Amino acid sequence: MSTALPDRYAVIGYPVKHSRSPFIHGLFAMQTDQRITYQLLEVPPEKFVEEGQRFFNNGGKGLNVTVPHKQTARQWVQSQSPRAEFAGAVNTIMLMQDGSLLGDNTDGVGLLNDLKRNLHFDFTHKRVLLLGAGGAARGVLAPLLLQEPSEIVIANRNIERADNLVEEFSTLGKVTSANFADLEPNAFDLIVNATAASLYGEMPPLPPGIVGNHTLCYDMAYGRDDTVFTHWAKQQGAAGAVQGWGMLVEQAAESFFLWRGVRPDTKPVLDALTKTRT
Repeated sequence: MSTALPDRYAVIGYPVKHSRSPFIHGLFAMQTDQRITYQLLEVPPEKFVEEGQRFFNNGGKGLNVTVPHKQTARQWVQSQSPRAEFAGAVNTIMLMQDGSLLGDNTDGVGLLNDLKRNLHFDFTHKRVLLLGAGGAARGVLAPLLLQEPSEIVIANRNIERADNLVEEFSTLGKVTSANFADLEPNAFDLIVNATAASLYGEMPPLPPGIVGNHTLCYDMAYGRDDTVFTHWAKQQGAAGAVQGWGMLVEQAAESFFLWRGVRPDTKPVLDALTKTRT
C-alpha cells in the first residue's frame, strides 16, 4: 500500500464558503479510485497571486478558479489553452511536469455537455438567445457557436458590450446583437441566461413572445429553489426551465479529467447533488 500523500487540489475564490466543488470532486475521486484532497481557499483579490503561488509551492497539483479571480488567473499562468484564450478567463489551473502553470476554461464545455448529454438538446437549425455580454457570456460563446446553430443573438442592456462580442466572435458563426427591448416576438429554441440578475433576485427586462412551447430556458445560475429566470420561463410556457447545476458538475468533470486523466460519470454525482438540495 502506497504511503504517499494524496495529491492536493482546491477551489480559490472570494467568497467561496458556499462552493459545492469539494463535494463534487470528492464523489469523482471515490468513483474513480483517485487519492486526492480538495479544499476551499477563500482569498481576496489582492492576495490571489500570493496565495495561489503558496498553494503550488506547498505541493498543490491544480486549482479551480471562481469569481472574482478568473481574469487575474489568466494573467498569472504561464500558458493558456485555446478555450481559455477564447473565454478571456481561466477557471482551471494545472501544474505541468516542467513546473509551469497551464490555464484552461471548462465552463463552455460544461454547459455544452449538460445541454447535449443530459438535456438532449440538438443545436441543428436552432436559434439561440444569449442573455448578457459579460464574462459568463463570453466564456460560453465560442463553444456555442462551434455547435453551428442557425444563429445566436446576444442581448444586453449595454448594446456596445454585445456589439464587441459580435465583432470578436463573428468568424465562428452567425451572431448578432440586440437590446433586451428590441428582441422581436419570435420564439427562440434555446435561451441561456448568462447575466448575474438571478444572483440578485432580478430578471432581465425581456419582451413577450420570445418563448414558445418548444423553448428550453437555461439559467447558468443555480439555487435551492427556482431562480427568478426559471420561474419566469415556466410562466411563459417554456418546454424546459433548467438551472445551472448540470453545468457546474460537467465543468468540474472536465477539470477532473484534465488533472487526473480519467473521466468521471457525472450522472450519479448530479443525482447526489440534487438530493442534497431537496
